[in-house]
Amino acid sequence: MHVEDLLRLTALDLDLLWGEGPQLTREISGVTATDLEDPTRFLQAGEVVLSGLVWWSPAQGRAKADRFVAALATAGAAALLAGEETHGAVPAALVDACKAHGVALVAVPPHTNFRAIIDAVYLRQWGDLSRRPSDHHALPENVRIELSRLLETGADAATLLDRALAHLGAPACHLLTATGRTVARTPAAPHLSPDQALRQLTRPTGISLRIETDATAYDSWHLYLHDPDEAPPRLLHEIADVLARHQEQRLAEAAGARQRATDLLALLSAARPAGPALRAALRACDLPEDGPFHLLAGATGTHSAPAAAALAEALRHLPGDPPFAVGTLPDGTAAAVLHLGAPDAPAEPAADPRGDQLHAIWPLLSARTPRTPLHGGLGATARRAEDLADALVQARYALTAARTEAPRRGVLTRTDDMTSLGALLAGVPEAVRNAFTTRTLGPLTDEDDASRRTLLHTLETFLAHHGSWARTAEALHLHVNTVHYRMQRIESLTGRDLARLDHKLDLYAALRCR
Repeated sequence: MHVEDLLRLTALDLDLLWGEGPQLTREISGVTATDLEDPTRFLQAGEVVLSGLVWWSPAQGRAKADRFVAALATAGAAALLAGEETHGAVPAALVDACKAHGVALVAVPPHTNFRAIIDAVYLRQWGDLSRRPSDHHALPENVRIELSRLLETGADAATLLDRALAHLGAPACHLLTATGRTVARTPAAPHLSPDQALRQLTRPTGISLRIETDATAYDSWHLYLHDPDEAPPRLLHEIADVLARHQEQRLAEAAGARQRATDLLALLSAARPAGPALRAALRACDLPEDGPFHLLAGATGTHSAPAAAALAEALRHLPGDPPFAVGTLPDGTAAAVLHLGAPDAPAEPAADPRGDQLHAIWPLLSARTPRTPLHGGLGATARRAEDLADALVQARYALTAARTEAPRRGVLTRTDDMTSLGALLAGVPEAVRNAFTTRTLGPLTDEDDASRRTLLHTLETFLAHHGSWARTAEALHLHVNTVHYRMQRIESLTGRDLARLDHKLDLYAALRCR
């Protein structure tokens, strides 16, 4: 395995900060994790060095970085993998030191666990060894034939995993998604909550192997064997290949289902669809024709495919495996229709268990891609199929609110939770909010005019103190007459009367839209 091979592992999300041809083609002999200032005596030639950079501080500048990197170069280290979590980013002094000493430098984002990197290197090395001509540690011929037959007949992942390991006594093994959902497990494997599963994948014990397919960061699969001695690496790689073929089949089937869901969403977006057409579209998506339903919208940056995969993964976390359909709206936004229960289930307007469950699940998905926040919007319960178009409008509005309120953090906003003016305004499109602010505040939005900025601050303080002249004067350290004068100027510039409640609300809303 070479340094450039490590960079190609998209699941690790590594970022090359410096390195040229000779550095990137160096063979990796192993991995050492250290935060010693001088790790020379613990290193061997060809190793990549993982460091959280606890040994460095900004006050120490370039000198200490030079000493550390010089030690790596002396020991013949293949590359330095530096964690970003301690300092928020890899220090520039370390980049300069690596350039000076000819050591490749790779940034490790906070969401990538060092254990995952160690596993990736050693599993690749074991896999390379196991691919040498030999029958040692391979799956038995009868097991390979059985697994091929099961794949052809559409067996599920649980059956494949069970049969692949049966000849070894079915050791404890899980097939997990990147968000901690259990896809399958052997009988000896314990039940794991998503949080427990994610901890297992980063434990120093056990062994995990990513199933290499075109799955996204949200729904990729990981084979986790609790005891590494229970199965040799080559066998695990062969099982992973079988599971990869199964997942590819599943992804191909999902693509067809996604197109049918996209047709349903297009019908809901265009107009209020007629009953027969709507029910036919629901049947095509294998959804019941009668409610209740939830409509969920999601977005991750500008690409709809990862967002659609994220919504599907979130919904698969729900207990009871409720039916759902995930597709794409005409504008590229991902959306899902979720059926909430039997048509004759009693309505409970005050309770929204599925909404609560999705709200609890959301952080698991958001943690997978912290650099590209996952935002979601959940509409109110649609009691009938005919209410789905309204639920879609609500979900999209809630999605806009989520992106406005937390642009850099993945959150799920529910229409039912939008009970304040600020929450309501957050869902208004940015262009509309900007136009309303400019028209309502008028000259006060001129940031190049110091006097206008002062008036705007006075208005914000006045409204924050519920229109009290005395408390506003006290907060601004002004005489109350000065406050009166400024408020008169604000009324003159905006054309609003601050003695009127509706005019105060107009100005308050304009400030909240900024």
